[in-house]
Amino acid sequence: MRRALALLIASTGLAACGPKLIPGTEIRDNDDNHQILALLTEYRVSAFPVLDDEGKVIGVVSESDLLCKEALIAAMGGQAARLGHVAGSPYHDEFAKAAAVTAADLMTKPPVVITPDEPVTSAARLMYHGRVRRLPVVGEKGQLIGIVSRADVLSVYSRPDEEIRQEIAKNLITNEFLADPDRFAVTVSSGIVTLEGRPETAAKGRELVAAVWHVEGVVSVRDRLTYPEGN
Repeated sequence: MRRALALLIASTGLAACGPKLIPGTEIRDNDDNHQILALLTEYRVSAFPVLDDEGKVIGVVSESDLLCKEALIAAMGGQAARLGHVAGSPYHDEFAKAAAVTAADLMTKPPVVITPDEPVTSAARLMYHGRVRRLPVVGEKGQLIGIVSRADVLSVYSRPDEEIRQEIAKNLITNEFLADPDRFAVTVSSGIVTLEGRPETAAKGRELVAAVWHVEGVVSVRDRLTYPEGN
């Protein structure tokens, strides 16, 4: 069974298993730069989601956004802020950050978000490709319900090998695929699964291998199945 993000989110509302987002400390779109910096410093996080009046995530403000603003001002002074107000100017988005006063002006948008029913592997891909350390978890209407950090995602891969093997052999092969567990041999070493045996059909064998990839804690899958010929 794949591990859904919902299982990583704590039951205390806007909190996650790693760094916690405490109710009342969310960044709102009209918060100014000093408020943002104070929150980032106080809670020792690299970014905060920005919420509108309805609690929906509309962007993310990070240390990088603040550094961009300060670096441009240090290098160019007031000219950087003036260029931020000129539509179509080169590097307009960067200069706009120099002119930013509120979170709505400073934030990166659209935000990279994820829903709680997504597997942890999806969160890992988003973090890697989006180069972000924290992902807002949002509900159906875009409201913030938690934060997942890199530490939360990586914690999944510390699962003991025997637990992984038991889940594949009992829950996956026996209960989900309704297959005879004696037809398969499952070994796990450092999260690497080796799957041997004879599936009833080639299609079912490929489906089983794909499902094993989604088991919590699996790092890689070695397909050593003996597939029936002609199907």
